[in-house]
Amino acid sequence: MIKFKSSDYKKYSKFLNNLAGKLTKFYYSKLNKPFKVSNKLKGRGYDPVTSADKAFEKFIIKEIRKEFPSHQIIGEETGHKKTKSDFSWVIDPIDGTRSFVIGNPTWSNLISLNYKNNPVIGLANFPVLKKYYFNTSLNSSFISENGKKKKIKVNKKATFSNMKLSAAFHGILSLNKQKKIPQILKRMQFPCSDALSYSHFAEGKIDVVLQCSNKIWDIHPLIPIIKAAGGVVTTWKNQNAIKAGNIICSSNKSIHKKILRILKPVAK
Repeated sequence: MIKFKSSDYKKYSKFLNNLAGKLTKFYYSKLNKPFKVSNKLKGRGYDPVTSADKAFEKFIIKEIRKEFPSHQIIGEETGHKKTKSDFSWVIDPIDGTRSFVIGNPTWSNLISLNYKNNPVIGLANFPVLKKYYFNTSLNSSFISENGKKKKIKVNKKATFSNMKLSAAFHGILSLNKQKKIPQILKRMQFPCSDALSYSHFAEGKIDVVLQCSNKIWDIHPLIPIIKAAGGVVTTWKNQNAIKAGNIICSSNKSIHKKILRILKPVAK
């Protein structure tokens, strides 16, 4: 386990706290207007990117460069800017671009600070919802909403029989594969709204989140928040979640183990 000094956590979490406010102001002053949309896949599917994605990422990189010019940066839209530093910032300028395109307010800005490729501090900022989630240590996660900060924890009391489960397969699991996990399908009572579902999980509002086909910028910023709130997060193959891909997070180890067993036939 990588250990930061409390002063390190304080420095970087303060930076991300300040950045959350700046990102929300930037959205309302510069980006809350008509935008251009293009398709990254160019006819081979649909993966939208907007002019706002690019503007947000440029703004975030500029803010990081001002404070930490030697750090590496990995952005969804701009790629990997390598340096010799052990520190890297992973950025998803708009997580939930489809939601952004149609005016759904559940999109967010996701940023993590990684040390030697391990996410240690994360930020999930929701400008339209006027709230953000972050961690300040290995075991302290918070929500800041309407100017008030509150510590958050997962719902450790949840059981498999009464759990609230949110899931999205993003077309990755065929219908035939889904038929192999009926115990999951009949418990999918809650929609999956990208980072918002993971954030609600960290608050204890949802007990399990299942999602397919995550990229590192989709999940790295959320891993420290989830873990610091007491959650368990891995891939469907029970590997380290930093690998991304198909992700499961659970509010306790008992539920996690049971769902991993159920997912085994489709986790290959």
